[in-house]
Amino acid sequence: MAEFRIEGVTTAGKPVQGIMEADSPRTAKQRAQLMARQRKFKLLHVVARSTWVYKVQRGTEKPITGEQKAFTRGEVQEALQKMGYRVIRVQKRLFDFRSKPPATDIVTFVRVSADLIRQKLPFNEIMQLLVNDIQNRTLRNTIKDINTELKQGKDSERAFIKHEAVLGKFTAHMLGLASKSGNMAEIYDSTAKFLERQAEFKKNLKSALIMPMVTLVVLFGAVIYYVGYIFPATAGLFRKFNIELPPMTRATLALSDFIVANVFWITLACVIPLVLAVRFFSTERGRFVLDQYVWRVPVMGQLLHKMSIEIFCRVFYALYSGSGENIEVIRMAAEACGNKYMEHQIKTVALPMMVERGAGITEAFEATGVFTKTALSRFHSGAETGTVKHTAYQLAEYYEKETSYKMRNAIDYIQVLISMIIMIVLTALTIVSSETATIRPKNPALGQAVVQQQERAIT
Repeated sequence: MAEFRIEGVTTAGKPVQGIMEADSPRTAKQRAQLMARQRKFKLLHVVARSTWVYKVQRGTEKPITGEQKAFTRGEVQEALQKMGYRVIRVQKRLFDFRSKPPATDIVTFVRVSADLIRQKLPFNEIMQLLVNDIQNRTLRNTIKDINTELKQGKDSERAFIKHEAVLGKFTAHMLGLASKSGNMAEIYDSTAKFLERQAEFKKNLKSALIMPMVTLVVLFGAVIYYVGYIFPATAGLFRKFNIELPPMTRATLALSDFIVANVFWITLACVIPLVLAVRFFSTERGRFVLDQYVWRVPVMGQLLHKMSIEIFCRVFYALYSGSGENIEVIRMAAEACGNKYMEHQIKTVALPMMVERGAGITEAFEATGVFTKTALSRFHSGAETGTVKHTAYQLAEYYEKETSYKMRNAIDYIQVLISMIIMIVLTALTIVSSETATIRPKNPALGQAVVQQQERAIT
């Protein structure tokens, strides 16, 4: 989230200043106005923390360029002048677009950090090494900001979660809580292991499906071209000479006429729902609805469900070892599980039952309706034997192995499904074309005219 500085003045004339985080300038302004009404001061400005590009020189040395985040140009100039530089130019970066770094770069960052932590290297030195070596600008700036905030003594959890849009929610939560847990190396290693498996699955999925999907798109375009242009030019000649058409040819020709006559409305009917769906599912409410029903999708739904439980169990296991308050651990694990619906059920059903009614962990989890029977059975056994933490680890390992194996089967299933769609479409085109080829006019002279018309249409 971006940072914004609030500037205002009280009724007594005293200046008011503060810093807040928000997703957008509009949200920041709304929150600042609400704060001004509640605390009774006049809001003057809401200034975003931006990236400033500068060029400076020290003495007769060669000028150097760089960039710095600040609220105003004056802050950057003042800081550089205090360091003994002569400021040549300071200007705001016009397009400060921050694209999400590749998943491989994030995996590398977490894995290298985990290995260096095990070698007892100080964490601030690890972060500085990574800042110097990472090529992706967005990830490099993110790590630099986190390292700066940690040096300033800010809360590590807040420093990482602030950048969850870049690192991912699961990664940001895990790394943010690592320094508080007492087993930092283990949490980094566990996070790296999960990210590596997730990246490997996405890589295999793309490599396995890219050719069938490209074939499917090309086939769809060919079908539209065939039905909308080639087929009417051929079969339309028979209709022109009042030749009776077979049923499939007649139906295909009717479909072609409908598409050509309503191509604009058909395009709108396809594009508008897609755009609305993308906009809706990008909102908090849309994400909640999507996560609520995605588990019902055949094949992939169950795998996504078990992956969410696996993440929950991994976070629970990693944090429970260093925390005596299991309520807070459950809340953090729910926030990191990656599913808004599961997070909502745990926070609004399980935690109130445990806090207000003193319900056990198994009873509370069962009431949420988001845990599988296997998970509930294992948590029940762990609660009875006092090994809840170890049970969470066993569940995470079990679901990791199960989902890894079933993911490969799911990829094969999707490949077969796409191949069947391609086969059905090609078969339908072949049958229609074959049926059209069997049409014979009753009058030979008329047939010769049709052939000549077809030849002219083709040329």
